[in-house]
Amino acid sequence: MRESNLSLQPAGRPSDVPVALKMPATMPSTHKKVIVRKSDRDSVSGYVAPANFVVEGKLELLNTSGNVVAIDLRDIKAVYFVRDFSDSDVMSRKTFTTRPRTEGLWVRLKFKDNEVIEGIMPNDLSQNPAEGFLINPPDLRSNTQRVFVPRASLTSVTVIAVVGAAQRRRKGPPDTRQVTLFDP
Repeated sequence: MRESNLSLQPAGRPSDVPVALKMPATMPSTHKKVIVRKSDRDSVSGYVAPANFVVEGKLELLNTSGNVVAIDLRDIKAVYFVRDFSDSDVMSRKTFTTRPRTEGLWVRLKFKDNEVIEGIMPNDLSQNPAEGFLINPPDLRSNTQRVFVPRASLTSVTVIAVVGAAQRRRKGPPDTRQVTLFDP
């Protein structure tokens, strides 16, 4: 059997092509639909790799035309992971109407243009990317499933509450040191 020299580079490309233009060794198995809202109110629809969509301070997006676009995080207001591109209003409800039941950090994000959105983040901050915050929106039945907000687009992040699992009551005798208010 004869071995052949196979290259990941397309024919006719010199070997000194910058690393950013070379084809990746592994392609992600799935892509998530996103709508990217820019700071200048423009929006771009496309697909991102869910695990590593931010590379070297830029969002790598495969737009609906099939072109890979790198958008600087400083130009992005928020990235909305959506079910469909057709929905014009990305987030219909931006705040919780009651205390959320999902475990995590209930946060309020304030943008540079004074818009405010709320969401739930994991209680383990190491699960968030260093470039921004990944939150679950107030209405999970809407078109938006998750929201990534770059740190550069925010003026403040406020933790409203830590929502945890219901604590189990201790079993055992009641504390006799506590005076009861209403003795029979």
